[in-house]
Amino acid sequence: MLKTTKLSDPAFNPHSLNKFASLMTTGNGYMGVRATHEEDYTQQTRGMYLAGLYHCAGRGETNELVNLPDVTGVQLEVNGEPFTLMSGQPEHWQRELDFSCGELCREVIWRAPSGARVQIASRRFASMAQHPLLAMQFTVTALDRDVTLSLSSGIDGTQTNSGRQHLDELSLRVFGQQVLQGAWATQSGSHEVVITSHCQLSQPADSCFTAKNRKLLQNSTLSLAVGDSVTFEKINWIVKRQPDTLSLDTFCRRCLNDLQACAAPGFEALRAESQAMWQQIWRSNRVVVDSTDSRDQVALDFAHYHLAAMTPTHDERVSIAAKALTGEGYKGHVFWDTEVFLLPYHLMTRPETARSLLRYRYLNLAGAREKARRNGWHGALFPWESAQSGQEETPEFAAINIRTGLRQKVASALAEHHLVADIAWAVVNYWHATQDEAFMREEGVALLTETATFWMSRAVEANGRLEIHDVIGPDEYTEHVNNNAFTNYLAWHNVEKALHFSRQFGEVQPAFAQNAANFLQRLWLPKANEQGVLAQDDTFFSKPTIDLSKYKAKAGKQTILLDYSRAEVNEMQILKQADVVMLTYMLPERFSAEECLANLAYYEPRTIHDSSLSKAIHGIVAARSGQPEEAWRFWQAGCEIDLGDDPHSSDDGIHAAATGAIWLGAVQGFAGLSVCDGELHLSPTLPEAWRSLRVPLCWHGVRLQLDITADEIVLTTTQELSLWLWGREVCIDGEVRYAKSDFLNSKSGTATREGVV
Repeated sequence: MLKTTKLSDPAFNPHSLNKFASLMTTGNGYMGVRATHEEDYTQQTRGMYLAGLYHCAGRGETNELVNLPDVTGVQLEVNGEPFTLMSGQPEHWQRELDFSCGELCREVIWRAPSGARVQIASRRFASMAQHPLLAMQFTVTALDRDVTLSLSSGIDGTQTNSGRQHLDELSLRVFGQQVLQGAWATQSGSHEVVITSHCQLSQPADSCFTAKNRKLLQNSTLSLAVGDSVTFEKINWIVKRQPDTLSLDTFCRRCLNDLQACAAPGFEALRAESQAMWQQIWRSNRVVVDSTDSRDQVALDFAHYHLAAMTPTHDERVSIAAKALTGEGYKGHVFWDTEVFLLPYHLMTRPETARSLLRYRYLNLAGAREKARRNGWHGALFPWESAQSGQEETPEFAAINIRTGLRQKVASALAEHHLVADIAWAVVNYWHATQDEAFMREEGVALLTETATFWMSRAVEANGRLEIHDVIGPDEYTEHVNNNAFTNYLAWHNVEKALHFSRQFGEVQPAFAQNAANFLQRLWLPKANEQGVLAQDDTFFSKPTIDLSKYKAKAGKQTILLDYSRAEVNEMQILKQADVVMLTYMLPERFSAEECLANLAYYEPRTIHDSSLSKAIHGIVAARSGQPEEAWRFWQAGCEIDLGDDPHSSDDGIHAAATGAIWLGAVQGFAGLSVCDGELHLSPTLPEAWRSLRVPLCWHGVRLQLDITADEIVLTTTQELSLWLWGREVCIDGEVRYAKSDFLNSKSGTATREGVV
């Protein structure tokens, strides 16, 4: 069995309860269950979410990912004293998320205030083999005296989204002595949720059920002799549906039958079944680093675990939220993060999943067309924040303006339109990696031409050319500017690729071809100055600078907005995140290494990195520009966004894009992977701390493994494959070893093969 690292919660700390609840979420792409403790704490936020289950609860609200009734709570009393780590004495603590199988485990020895000592061990996993299945065990052992235990657990319907209730109770019932079931509907009636739980104790107990205050509980009391243990096993089956001709009662009975069939093998068999699925994922996709800093492999495994646990492979109508399925941050909405930071991982490891994520955008084209029309444009303008319907979900207001005392309007939905070109960029990358003609004919060309049509209608005549006005680039501290370089270059790329692929895969409409040619010829693409630096927008160079050191020291906190209003920040050379640097990352063929370095040197001191999307991109560009040590510092800083010491960094969910960026940094940074003009390029450069790096990839349906050290690379393929290595084309079939010195020192145009195994 392949062993991975584990993520440890070092100690019980009331201040970091919600951070570790997010980091150690158990999930399978269908559901995510926050790693809250079985016992209650007022500070902790319980959460269980199903991918794609959104609801809008009231006036002025947007759709948000619904927090479902909780099944993980277990209230334990020992000789009448409630178990809580806020009282008594914890004598032992161990809590880990095992990445290799997705199991969350905790072991505690607790001395009650009266002196009785018990060991409490809990285990939990969301099945990767049967998506609706959540399995739990909770074991109590009497250590030094006989004890009387009381346990209560069931289905708690009092959960809310930050106080907002989305579900109405339809029914609660029990079956026999062990099964509880509840059914709820969203208040709009669009979805129904049925939760069925099988509860079993390993020893006889006096048990009864209660249904009160939106809770359905099994309450059990038993005596436990010193040295004995009792295990409470709970198997849960959680499903959603859109009401149809099948009656609710019939559907609930079907859920009961599914649960009973599932629960019959028991916890260990279900765990083994799920672990086998996890092992397949790890064996084919795990990136392995031999580093002097052990945290590097933990970060890579953390990223890989969550990239699998967050991705809804079961349903192409659903995408990945900015906080995945780990919390309520951003209301569970989908951003450009998915196409730019998350999709590349799947594209290079599980391309069928990347296809599904792009299908999500295709299926929501109608909403994007409607938004464009509503704003006076043509084509498809995708929403800045989306849920399941394809409609715009961006909230109207955000933080308080420190000057006016009023809430500020969110401008992203109005002007942050680069998302449209980002989706097109992802479609093109999908084609390059897969050569999937069926997708391009049916969905890809439609996405490209609709987004291109938007840009052609969005451009305006100005200064004797076409320009794009009133936009926000990736840097959200600079709003409503003209000719943002990132936006203009990506829009040009969007239209150029739409014209190319519409010709390749179908008949291009003459009007479209004419408009596209005019756009490509006349759109203003800002040029670099004498120092090689590209202006972020028309006015950026004319703005003043200030010392950002104190704000950079607290990157991610947006502390600059405590001293300046957004309007004031907008009039200074202050970046929230990579913008021009992001451009050089996304279109590497457009810029030389010298230009990349010049822009990195100019913009990094002006960038606070208040976005989790920023540091990793700076690191990749630094690595591609021959600065691996600087790149490694950026990469590690990006890993610390979730995994660092800040006890509240991830309270409302992990930063999903940052997990993708961990993989991107290792693969596109240090392994040197890029795609230029549709061809795969590798130019590995490891930091000194990394002795070796192993990367599995998929390109054109061929599995490819890279084994990289400072001096050489071993490439292993399942079929013949051509690629570019350190600037020279090579053909691989099987396992081939290449010495870096032969490429960097030789002036010959012929690739060197050394030591064919």
